[in-house]
Amino acid sequence: MPKTTRRIAAPAAPKSAKKPVPGLEANLRQPKKLAAKSGQTAKRPKPPRRWTAAEVHEAFGRFAKANPEPKGELEHVNPFTLLVAVVLSAQATDAGVNKATRSLFAIADTPAKMLALGEERVREAIKTIGLFRTKARNVIALSQKLISDFGGQVPSTREELETLPGAGRKTANVVLNMAFGQPTMAVDTHVFRVGNRTGMAPGDTPLAVELGLEKVIPPEYMQHAHHWLILHGRYTCLARKPRCEVCLINDLCRWPEKTLS
Repeated sequence: MPKTTRRIAAPAAPKSAKKPVPGLEANLRQPKKLAAKSGQTAKRPKPPRRWTAAEVHEAFGRFAKANPEPKGELEHVNPFTLLVAVVLSAQATDAGVNKATRSLFAIADTPAKMLALGEERVREAIKTIGLFRTKARNVIALSQKLISDFGGQVPSTREELETLPGAGRKTANVVLNMAFGQPTMAVDTHVFRVGNRTGMAPGDTPLAVELGLEKVIPPEYMQHAHHWLILHGRYTCLARKPRCEVCLINDLCRWPEKTLS
């Protein structure tokens, strides 16, 4: 006799099971449309109002009045030692660099003397600075290149400075400004923070902030502008706890979290 196939019925759904809500699955796949229908669309915060030319002029006028001749804090005796100090200052404090370079510059203040000193002795002199091995190698290499390509002199153009080992755009801008009196804007971590936090020149990269500041800062203040901004970021507009209550430009600053008391 042929076998008969028995059909097994699917188990009945429990009484507690809820019936599917029509359209719910589609809505879950399209949360934006669901939110729009319910009137819960997220609103983007409005960007802060841009600084006016008058406000920027006022800010730097205050900086100039408070500190007419701002100075960089890296110790040096000539353009070469300035260049070396700036290269060493990457991811290090100026105070830490100064402590290491005082004895170094006393015996090696020219490319030829630095080269004669040798990488091992340079490394020993700067061992308290972060990344000292790589930096010692760069100092010797840039000294060699200055001698072979530039007659032992520090070049006075950004393009030439950036060909030196360990020297990038920021290093070139500092040397051009401090050694050769050019109105450049060197953007370090402090300038980057101040430019973004105040809203004076916001940008995602140091270059964007640099170009933004160059665009808005009045020409008569450009020579000292990067020193004022560095010092402001280092001693007032601190990374973790800015001292808004003593800030010279707190009334102009666009930072929404500033406190005045």
